[in-house]
Amino acid sequence: MLPDGIDLVEPRWPAIAAMVAIVGLRFALPPALSLGPDWISAPVVGGFLLAITVLHRSGRMRANQIMGYVMLAIVTADMVTSLTLLIIRLPAHRESPRELLVAAMGLWTSNILLFACWYWRLDGGGPNARDRRKSHDSGAFLFPQMEIHIHNWKPGFVDYLFLAFNTSTAFSPTDVPVLSRWAKVMMMVQSSISLGTVVILAARAVNVL
Repeated sequence: MLPDGIDLVEPRWPAIAAMVAIVGLRFALPPALSLGPDWISAPVVGGFLLAITVLHRSGRMRANQIMGYVMLAIVTADMVTSLTLLIIRLPAHRESPRELLVAAMGLWTSNILLFACWYWRLDGGGPNARDRRKSHDSGAFLFPQMEIHIHNWKPGFVDYLFLAFNTSTAFSPTDVPVLSRWAKVMMMVQSSISLGTVVILAARAVNVL
């Protein structure tokens, strides 16, 4: 049964799948790029996802929202730490070209998935708030569907994934203007992380040549 006031619940499984993928990508990193053992992220993220799902199904939306923020903050800190360690170790050539390529691509992909989760979790009050509205006509991002006023349209996780992908590849939101200051700051952070991984690959390629 849906909580009172909610007409249609947005599916949560795409965001869950993204977090599971991030955990899987962490196992591809060399052990030296993690502060703890590789396996530690699996039970931590798994525990958060279980708690978030239970809170959502029980209608405790505020607690669900807070737990989502905490989980994403922990995973973001872990990813930034891995990227920092990779950059620090780069001049010493401690990783083989294959390890470097796998690590950089893993962090680049994780960056896309993680910030897609952030945008999905924050825009318009997050999925819990969007569930209570029949359509999405205001938020941090101006999607094209909002401009042409498509009836009962609301963004889903794939829309935020597309936004995050464009930010990491083109270093800009392309067809989705950014309206909120917090969103602009987060997109700058995402672009910086993406640029960092690209620079690592370029520097290593030049060194090999």
